[in-house]
Amino acid sequence: YRDLHTFELQAPTRIIEWARGSRVCVAGYGQSDGNEILQLIPPPTLLTKETQGLCPERDFKVECGGFSQRPVYSLKYVPDTSFLVTSGPPDSSLQVWQVSAEDSDIIKSVSPIETENDTGQSWAKIATISARAPWVLHGSRLDRVQITEVESRKNVYTAAFRGSEELSSLAFLDCNTLLLCCTTGRLCLADVRQPQSLVEAMSVPSAPCSEQWCMGTRHGAQGLEPSSQPVACLSNRGLLTLTDLRKTSEFLALAKARVPSPGSGAEFLCVSWAPALEGCLAISGFDGTVHVYDTQSWDSSGREAEPIFVHKGHAFGGAGGSGDPPLVTVHTWHLQKPRTLLSAASDGSLHVWDWVQPCGK
Repeated sequence: YRDLHTFELQAPTRIIEWARGSRVCVAGYGQSDGNEILQLIPPPTLLTKETQGLCPERDFKVECGGFSQRPVYSLKYVPDTSFLVTSGPPDSSLQVWQVSAEDSDIIKSVSPIETENDTGQSWAKIATISARAPWVLHGSRLDRVQITEVESRKNVYTAAFRGSEELSSLAFLDCNTLLLCCTTGRLCLADVRQPQSLVEAMSVPSAPCSEQWCMGTRHGAQGLEPSSQPVACLSNRGLLTLTDLRKTSEFLALAKARVPSPGSGAEFLCVSWAPALEGCLAISGFDGTVHVYDTQSWDSSGREAEPIFVHKGHAFGGAGGSGDPPLVTVHTWHLQKPRTLLSAASDGSLHVWDWVQPCGK
C-alpha cells in the first residue's frame, strides 16, 4: 500500500457516497430502528488532489448525522443541493434528507416520496441528477420506473414499460437518457422524452436462471458522449461483461473474475469504473476483499482475468457481529486520486486505501 486509513463505524454499512465539499456519507442497514446516516470529513490527505507527506491527522471526523427508522440500502447525494435521498425495506418509497447549515450537526428528515402500489414491491434503486432540476430516478421493477423532482415532489416522468423484472441498478447517462439493469442481466435504454420507448441494449450470455447481475457506468471526460463509455455488468458467479451502448450486437469483452466461489445472491454485488484511471474497474461483494482489474487487454474469450491489486484489509479485520468473516458490502473510487478507493464491510469497518503503482507501469 501507498496509504491506508481505517475507521470503525458503530454498525455495518452498505453505502459510501461522495457529497459536496468532498464529504463522505455512510448509512447503516440493520433491521432494527435507529440506523445512522453520517456525513464524514475525510482525513486531510484525501482532501488534496496530490499525495501529501506525513499528516498528523489520519482519521475521519463525524460532521453531522441523523437516524433512519428503516434500513438504508441505497443513498444518493443530489448534486448541487443539500439533499440526500435514501431507500430501503419494507417498500419502494423514498426518504429525503437535508444536511443542515454549518451551525448544526443534524441531518434532518423531510417529507418522503411515496410511490403507488408499494405493497409487495422491493426497495427502490435510485440515481440522481441536477442538470435541469434536482431529480431522482427510482424504481424497484421495470414497470415501476419514475423520475421525481426532489424539492416539489412533482412526478416528471413515468415509464410505460411492459414487464415486471426486478431492477438491480439505475443510472442517468445524461439528462434525457436512462440506463436500467435488471437482475437477470438485461440492459435497457430509455428516453425521458418518450415514456413509451424502451430499447433493449444487450442481454447477458446464456446463464443459469439463479444468476443475478448488477452494472457499473463510467462518467466520461468532459465533451465525451455518455453512450460512448462502456457499461460493466457483474454476476454473482463472477462473470464480467463490457458493453458499448453504441454497438450492442456484441460484447466489447467477456472475462471471469477470480472470486473464491460463486455467490449465492447479489445483495452486496458492486462493480465500478475508476473515474481517473483509464480502463480500470473494481468489484466486491463476494468475500472480504476488493479486486481491481485493468480491462484494456480483455477480449471476448471469457477467460479468467488477473487482478492488478486485491485489497484484503477487511478479511483480516476479524469476524463480524454474527461471527462470520467480514463481507465487503460496498466500495467506491476517489473522485480525483486515481488509485484511491473507499470500502466498507459487514463488521462496520471503513477503509481508504491506495496501492503502489508497479514499476514501469
